[in-house]
Amino acid sequence: MSTTTTTPPPVHHYEENFSRSHALVSWLKGQYALGILAALLVIATITRGSIFWGATNMTNLLLQMSIIGVVVLAQLIVVLTGGIDISVGSALGLAAVVAAGLFGGPSVLLGLLVALVIGGIIGATNGWLVAFRGLEPFIVTLGMLALARGLVYAYGSGIPITPGAAATYANLGQTTIVGIPLLALVWLAAVALIAFLLYRTVWGRRVYAIGSNKEAARSSGIPVTATLWSVYILAGLLVGLGGWMFLCRFASGTPSAGNLMELEAIAAVVIGGARLSGGHGKVFGAVVGTVIFAVIANLLSLLNISTFLQDAFRGALILVAVTLATVQFVRRKADASGSAK
Repeated sequence: MSTTTTTPPPVHHYEENFSRSHALVSWLKGQYALGILAALLVIATITRGSIFWGATNMTNLLLQMSIIGVVVLAQLIVVLTGGIDISVGSALGLAAVVAAGLFGGPSVLLGLLVALVIGGIIGATNGWLVAFRGLEPFIVTLGMLALARGLVYAYGSGIPITPGAAATYANLGQTTIVGIPLLALVWLAAVALIAFLLYRTVWGRRVYAIGSNKEAARSSGIPVTATLWSVYILAGLLVGLGGWMFLCRFASGTPSAGNLMELEAIAAVVIGGARLSGGHGKVFGAVVGTVIFAVIANLLSLLNISTFLQDAFRGALILVAVTLATVQFVRRKADASGSAK
């Protein structure tokens, strides 16, 4: 009795490689933020190459993006739920000046604790009003913006507050590990934490579900109210951390700390691909958006551009980011409807 052996069909490596290449190309097409960043780096290299890529400027650039980077992460998780927090800049300023002036001033660790408590209280208040009272996030955080900024000026009478441990704060702000500033490492640790929570936990899946369709999420048994509250609390803690990092970098709590930072945070989130309607956005995109704004601010300073024109450039970039995000969303929606047919 003879037996016949069947050989498995050959694996079409060409087709696999083609599909992977096609997927990579499709992914790159949606990463317009990377294109903007690449263009900015080319411009920086052409105009101020030796200075821009120098070790001193790279350190300053990392320090610039570390503080706003933490605030962008706070804005991201709020936007993912379909909300918005325009109080993040004022909350950071309040956390910084209170941490510098209260008993946290003589101790860096106590200062960190005070900043986290201040940020957590602000976030919990915002979250309670949004989640439990059903108020609009924009209105709630607009009121908190005015309240926190008013307390910043009232607490220090418009004068910078220097903590008792100013030298220790300054040393931390200048500390580098393997050539990377400590504050940048803190930011990267926060990035890793938020990425883990969003992509590897039930909490993260709930956040995306709420942003996609709140009522559907509630009907499926997701604790929408508790999850929303936790999002705003976590955002407040991140902002408080940003306030402490501000103290470490500048060794004082200034009345202008965090001023207009909410606009940059929103723009960085949007230019990174997040939708303000919620349910769509990635940590990677938020990081790219953060780097873009830091590079722009750094490059404009190196080119000796007027401060007023710098604000105009930022405003123009925000408009470009919103336009690109809208075009991409409409295109995706059209593609989805076309494939459904």
